[in-house]
Amino acid sequence: MKYVHGYNQRENIRLQDQALTLVELLHSDTLYPAGSHVLEAGCGVGAQTITLAHNSPHATIISVDISDSSLAEAREKIEEAVHTNVSFQQGDIFNLPFKPESFDHIFVCFVLEHLARPGEALSCLKNLLRVGGTITVIEGDHGSAYFYPDSDAAHKAILCQVELQKRAGGNANIGRELYPLLNGAGFNSVHVSPRMVYVDSSKPFLVEGFTKNTFTAMIEGVRQPSVEAGLIDEKVFDDGIKALYRTTEADGVFCYTFFKAIGKKQ
Repeated sequence: MKYVHGYNQRENIRLQDQALTLVELLHSDTLYPAGSHVLEAGCGVGAQTITLAHNSPHATIISVDISDSSLAEAREKIEEAVHTNVSFQQGDIFNLPFKPESFDHIFVCFVLEHLARPGEALSCLKNLLRVGGTITVIEGDHGSAYFYPDSDAAHKAILCQVELQKRAGGNANIGRELYPLLNGAGFNSVHVSPRMVYVDSSKPFLVEGFTKNTFTAMIEGVRQPSVEAGLIDEKVFDDGIKALYRTTEADGVFCYTFFKAIGKKQ
């Protein structure tokens, strides 16, 4: 399938901004014991890998991705951060080159949203997990975005990204589906916790790092394909982007929810 975002330089920068901005919110409780073997499935450019390595310095982490160029960037970032507990390997999440029950824990972040068969991917990963091991899955949900001042044009621009991702075989609203997906794949004791990003002008770090450089930048990035696909008029899209930036002003508010699910193999 065609990847909607994440594989060009501008998107790589956006993914890094997102990771840095959301470290505490998403990963404060992502910790793996010393000596455990961890698989990061779909590491991309290493935006989350840095945090994994930092939070669990005595775990052994193997990070895999289907893209050679993304792996090269991820490897470079880990080397620059002087983390020595991560190795990288190219592989397809549906056919990874590991023996069954090779890992104590599996970590999947912002990957399922791009897959046409997320449940099948989870089942494949479950086979690689040891009995008693856990899987952690983090995804966003574009349907959770709301803001002040409200704007029909902004909602229409956001829906363009949702539709393009759907046409590419993905699901930008997958966050709300994590519980049934993990249950359907046979994981037990599934627990999902919503992680809301609430942004107003009293939080300038989030205004810049999330509302502007993460979310609005992502929507801006689909302008051309949205217009070319006939999903929206140019002026409406541009008005929507202006409205999203308007939420970053002194009286503006922006909210978005991520979902973090943890399941166990029994």
